[in-house]
Amino acid sequence: MTRRFWSNVLAVAYREGLIVRHDPAYLGAVLIQPVMMLFLFGAALSNKPAHVPWGVVDRSRTTAARRLVADVQATGYFLPPRAVAGYGDGRARLREGTLTALLVIPHDFARDVERGHPRVQLLLNGSDPLTSARIGAYVGQVAASFVPGRTSVHAPRAPAIDVRQTFRFNPTLSDSRYFLAGLAGMLLTNLCFSATSGGIVSERENGTFEQTLSLPVSTIEIVLGKCLPHAVVALTLMFLATFAAGLLFGFWPRGSWIMLFVATVPFVLASLSIGVLVSVLAHNSAQSVFITVFFIMPSFVLSGVMLPYQLMPMAAQIAGGVLPLRWYQIAMRRIITRGGGVLDVMVPMLVLWTLFGLLLLAIRWRLKPRLA
Repeated sequence: MTRRFWSNVLAVAYREGLIVRHDPAYLGAVLIQPVMMLFLFGAALSNKPAHVPWGVVDRSRTTAARRLVADVQATGYFLPPRAVAGYGDGRARLREGTLTALLVIPHDFARDVERGHPRVQLLLNGSDPLTSARIGAYVGQVAASFVPGRTSVHAPRAPAIDVRQTFRFNPTLSDSRYFLAGLAGMLLTNLCFSATSGGIVSERENGTFEQTLSLPVSTIEIVLGKCLPHAVVALTLMFLATFAAGLLFGFWPRGSWIMLFVATVPFVLASLSIGVLVSVLAHNSAQSVFITVFFIMPSFVLSGVMLPYQLMPMAAQIAGGVLPLRWYQIAMRRIITRGGGVLDVMVPMLVLWTLFGLLLLAIRWRLKPRLA
């Protein structure tokens, strides 16, 4: 049964591969678009931080330390601080992405305040340079104006706190590193949605879809067969885009190349399945193009590939959570920027495989496997 299943899938894939091979417009877009977007995403995009997750390692546990934390919280840019057990725990949370900033207050903070040279350390997740730079500036402003226990305007002003910042994963705060880490996701989203969204509806308009339905294959075999050639092209495109980013800009993945391909497979299948579902639902090619654009634009905006989704309103975060690109860009940034492994991308991959399974069920429900 399994051998027959894959034999049918490969037969449909071979037929689809012949169509792709003789489509110069499609092949041209695959080659030209990465070059254009590779240089396009060297430009910087700015955003104002809000609802920033941060943690505090308070080794002082004094009134002065609590006052400093309260002053940072009062800026309105941060979520309530999370208590972190220690330095190692805080670095692990930065690596996981659950924290964007970590404030470390030393044991002698209160004594140093009295002596006139207080110091704290601020660790920032530099994989998002724009947000990290602004957060560092905001905390620096709070530290510069910090006055612990001052009860009178005539009282002597305490000296500014010396904040020593350390940016993790992107020490130079290069904007291009942030955007290049998500470049492959944008390229593959555009490619996958466009590649399959017009397939079935075009065959219906040309009168050739009946030939596909006449084959002794099931709906799932048709879908997988149509997706397989485009999946190979998509994986090749991901490799070329990532390799070009390293070759031209020196931005090589810190994690495993194998993990890049492993994380890309479910994303490509889910994205191709969205295109197939669009092609099944559309009544003509023009309608399929309109629906495809409807999916592509929200994917770019709400996924977090261009602007950090953590800083968006909660409704936008929830809406973006149903898009494959949201979870793929999380996995790619953890692998490329932070050197993450299997455990770091397990949740995004499970979500992508779940989305792929749900899309297959929806396609099977809408697509008739036989002629009416």
